[in-house]
Parts: sequence; structure tokens; C-alpha cells
Amino acid sequence: MPQAFVNIAYLISSTLFIFALKGLSHPRTAVRGNLLGALGMLIAIVVTLMDKSIVSYELIILGFILGSAIGAISALKVPMTSMPQMVAIFNGFGGGASTLVAALAFIEAIELNKAMGTQETVATVASGLIGAVTFWGSMVAFAKLEGLIEERPIRYKGEQIVKIIFALASIIFGIIFGMEKNMNYYWYLVATSSILGVLLTIPIGGADMPVVISLLNSYSGLAACATGFVLNNNVLIISGSLVGASGIILTNLMCKAMNRSLTNVLFGGFGEIVAETDEDKVYGGKIKSASPEEIAMLLENARRVVIVPGYGMAVSQAQFAVRDLMKVLESKGIEVEFAIHPVAGRMPGHMNVLLAEANIPYEKLKEMDEINPTFEQTDVSIVIGANDVVNPLARTDSNSPIAGMPILDVDKSKTVVVIKRSLAPGFAGIPNPLFAADNTLMLFGDAKKMVQELINALKES
Repeated sequence: MPQAFVNIAYLISSTLFIFALKGLSHPRTAVRGNLLGALGMLIAIVVTLMDKSIVSYELIILGFILGSAIGAISALKVPMTSMPQMVAIFNGFGGGASTLVAALAFIEAIELNKAMGTQETVATVASGLIGAVTFWGSMVAFAKLEGLIEERPIRYKGEQIVKIIFALASIIFGIIFGMEKNMNYYWYLVATSSILGVLLTIPIGGADMPVVISLLNSYSGLAACATGFVLNNNVLIISGSLVGASGIILTNLMCKAMNRSLTNVLFGGFGEIVAETDEDKVYGGKIKSASPEEIAMLLENARRVVIVPGYGMAVSQAQFAVRDLMKVLESKGIEVEFAIHPVAGRMPGHMNVLLAEANIPYEKLKEMDEINPTFEQTDVSIVIGANDVVNPLARTDSNSPIAGMPILDVDKSKTVVVIKRSLAPGFAGIPNPLFAADNTLMLFGDAKKMVQELINALKES
């Protein structure tokens, strides 16, 4: 196949990838963006297969069938509440694939007595290191999100020194591999990098998962980009660069939303057990519990209601019940909007995805900067399973683990209703004075069940 045709096809694919990212930046165009990205990938795969001298397509076809089946089943069967886990696994697969492809390309070059230049050698080392860190880091992230291991940070004395040792070991093995061209050292590099990936992720708590997932997504792109240099494949270099850059940008946005640096997220252990706080001083004699019927009477007299979704809504899969609550309130002439915190949930846009699944109009989803000035004019704010993102200590206590983190100012509403199973703290491990505020009513129970009971009470009133 003429190289000019291949380059034009790759250029078209790369352009489609760029338009795909642009489309994915807004829910209205996300589906179209996803399709454009898929089309770009299809073109890239077909042209690559046609350009290469492949003796047998049997294994390629088998891989295509198996991969398509796994992808289709995952898309249809995995619930939206488990999407963070799915994204983590996909990030890991991307890193793992880059590691293996770079290795096989180098092995093939050795067998064919083909000289590997500095570019290919350095890129192979980068693919092995970044890919292995991405794969095992993503597996740990998946295990934390799935509850297979402790979601809170796992810390130990001297952990930073241990990480530095494994990072240096990986670099040293990479240098030796580059000098000796011995694949044994590549696998040593992969082994130490794999351990490093685990060590980098286990100290990070579940509350930081949105940042970790976007960062691992960036890593997978960088690994793919490096593999593109190994294979001298332009479309892989471009697509990997796009994923890497967009992941870094998203990571930076997530860190800003938490008012924390990336270094603090990776090494600060947000969510570890902090000095015990006497919860009795915060909650003692101040908690006011209410029934769904009492909350319904309160809502009957409201003109404006803001719903604040959190991880608890995802766990109980209450998004459809929340949609029904919105419809009931609107049928009574009440204005309803949703306040979305950038890091609510376990991945970027987690709440947006869940509410979109329930077909809640995107116009009703308001970002933090837009909704915060309106809370003082809000009659009732309903907090569903959110904790740290509505904790006033972020504004009032400079010694708090969440000090300075931008929050949703729900405490400024005339009345706050918090739907929560208990008074258990969020991942920051601290009490929430909002629960004991004079204008707060607690509705204890499973989010989905409580919202449904609230709907029934509203219909009967």
C-alpha cells in the first residue's frame, strides 16, 4: 500500500480523534464524539492491517472477536454505578498492551538482526516502565473501587523511600537494557515498575479516585505514544499524545477542584485516619431526625429545591428515583436544579453520567461555581449521599484535611435535608458540622428507599 495513502488515512483518523475529544467535552455531543472516535480507530486499524505484511490473520480475527465480545458484554451488562471500575480496567489494559507490544517489537528486531536505534530503545524502556505502572496501578484502583481491598489509604513508615528505591531500580534496569539490548533486563524493568505501580496507588484513598483515574488514563496514553515510537506508527503516537495530554489536563482540573496539588494527592494520603475528633462535640444533642412525611410537608411549601447527588446515590442506584422525585416536585410548580461537585463520586463526571442515565435534562445540572451563589435563595437543598463536598469545615477549619477545598455551599440554604445511612464520616475521616446545623434535617436510611418514600408522601399530600 502506498505510504502516502497510509499517512492520509492516519491523518483522517487523528482528526477524528480530535473531534471526538471535542465532542466528549459536552454531554449533548458526547455520543457523536464517541462514534467519531470509534470510526477513527476503525480506520487506523484497517489501514494498519492492510499496510503490514501479515502471513496469517487467524489470531488477529480471533482477538478481534474476543475483544469485541468482551467490550459489547461489558457495555451492556456493567451498571453505570460500576463505570469507574470499568474505566480503571480499560486504563490498565491500555498500559499492559503497550508494555507487551513494545517487548514483542524489540524481540522481533533481535530475531531479524535489525538494528534498534536510540529512539526505539528509549521508547521501549518508556513503554515498559509507564505501561507496567499503569496496568498495576489501575488494577489496584479497580480493587479499591470494587471493595476488594481497603479503600482508605494504606500507609506505612518509610513508604516514600521504598517508592524511590523501586523507581531508581526501574531506571537502572532501563539503562542496562539500553546498553546490553538484553530482554531479561526489560522484564526486570517491568517487574520493578509493576511493584512501583502498586506502591503508588495503595496509599491513595477512594475520595481521590477521580484524580487517580484521570492520571492513569494519561499514563496509558503516554505508554501508547511511546509504543508508537517503537513501531514508528504515526497514528499511535498522535492518539497516545492526545490521551496523555487530555488526561493531564483533566487531572489538573480535578486537583484545582479539590484545592490540592497533584503531589499532595499522590503522596499526601488524603483519607487516612486523622487524629480522632470527638463527634459528640459536633453532633451531641444537635441532630434533628425527620420522617419522609415531614420532609414532604416541607417541600410542599418550597418554591426552589436543589438536589446534591453524591457517592451514596451511586451506591444505592437511586438516580431513577431521584428523577421521579424531580418530576413530582415540578408537577407541583417547584423549580428543581442539581448541584454537581467536580469530584463527587469515584471518577470525573460520575454524577453527570448517573443523572444522564436517568434522562435528567443536562440544563438542570449546575456546576459548583454557577450554583453556589444561588443557595441563599434556595428553600430546600436535598443532599443525597454526599459528605466531604458539602462539609463547611473546608471553609472554617484551617487544620482540617479538606481545608481550602471548594465545596457546595448548601449550608446557606434556608433548609437542608440530608439523606444518609448514618453519621459516618466521608473519606476525609472527619465529622460534618452540616449534619448538626440548625437548618438541617437528617433522613436516615438507604438513599433509594428514602427517596421513594419521599415521593409516596408527596403524592399522598
